Amino acid sequence: MDIVKSLGHPEEIYNLLKFKMGGCRSVMPKLDYESMSESLRTCYVYLNQTSRSFAAVIQALDGELRHAVCIFYLVLRALDTVEDDMTIPLEKKVPLLHDFHTFLYQPEWCFTESKEKDRQVLEDFPTISVEFRNLGQEYRDVISDICHRMGVGMAEFLEKKVGSMKEWDKYCHYVAGLVGIGLSQLFSASQLEDPEVGKDTELANSMGLFLQKTNIIRDYLEDQQEGRAFWPEEAWSQFASRLEDFAQPQNLNSALSCLNMLVTDALRHVPDVISYLSRLRNQSVFNFCAIPQVMAIATLSACYNNPQVFQGVVKIRKGQAVTLMMQATNMSAVQSIIAQYSQEILQKVSLSDPSREKTLRILGVIRERTLSQSTLLSRSHHLSPVYLSAAMLLAALSWQYLSATAGQAAGTTDMQGH
Repeated sequence: MDIVKSLGHPEEIYNLLKFKMGGCRSVMPKLDYESMSESLRTCYVYLNQTSRSFAAVIQALDGELRHAVCIFYLVLRALDTVEDDMTIPLEKKVPLLHDFHTFLYQPEWCFTESKEKDRQVLEDFPTISVEFRNLGQEYRDVISDICHRMGVGMAEFLEKKVGSMKEWDKYCHYVAGLVGIGLSQLFSASQLEDPEVGKDTELANSMGLFLQKTNIIRDYLEDQQEGRAFWPEEAWSQFASRLEDFAQPQNLNSALSCLNMLVTDALRHVPDVISYLSRLRNQSVFNFCAIPQVMAIATLSACYNNPQVFQGVVKIRKGQAVTLMMQATNMSAVQSIIAQYSQEILQKVSLSDPSREKTLRILGVIRERTLSQSTLLSRSHHLSPVYLSAAMLLAALSWQYLSATAGQAAGTTDMQGH
């Protein structure tokens, strides 16, 4: 039960209840699906089925930008599904990746040979491509260009592993940095943001790299179990002869040293993240960009020096995620959140960690960038133990009631309004 995991964090319980009772609408307003074409409605169905992280924030974007970003996401999800499918032989996969951007202008093209869980975006690609062609030319040009560049980059790394730290940056650029660049160009094309947001590709690239590196770090064990390896050899070879050795309990100290090195490398993108977010002017675009970034730094804090990375799954609490989502709606709050989790990492830096000096250095830079917002968001309400216990009991009972009523309501409606 989500509320039980947040029992030691009363502000999370409050925000879970607030979110459940409609607070989510402040950052995720309800869409008017009935006014959409059937194909566009289907695209939003696919968006919600395939995205764990971005569906909600995409649907909260303003105006026509929402549809452009939805289609952009689905096109790249289809491309990524081709890359991830290990059953497609290389001689077929490489041309598919290289040519994928051309399929956007082929109304009947689809791919029915995938075994991946998200294969519906390939099998019903005509529904996605028709909505792509319905977008304005300024959006189509961005999506097609990024799709082309990403496909070429994915094909490059099909036949080689991530070796050096520079190659790690390059791989993350292809699969995530280009997404940040494309999104930034869409923001500017919509005129909701200034042209400089789309032109500064360095900052946009860092936005993507920070998210991708966080995912790669967190997903060590899952990737190992599925035969994938994205940790750079230049890093792990300093501590082990094989990447899979980190999962063995006797190698825990070496594993943690490598983990902390990679977290430190990911943190170097945070100053760019702060610079990028400080340029944004549209509220929906700010929420869209800021929420994943604060989730990422919370995740990095949870992963840092944590043996659980090599034993299971490291996730932030749902109450924690909801609290971050509801707080990260302005630059002051975002800087406070970044400062909070940077401080948490700082407190966990070991005297014997090989990356200690680099970690302290980048945390110092981040601290300077967030120092102007030195008053951190309150993480506790200083409630008396008796009052807190009563409040948590009431919250738990309320959550049970709200979950039950929400479940009943869900049975009477669906995304398409029927």
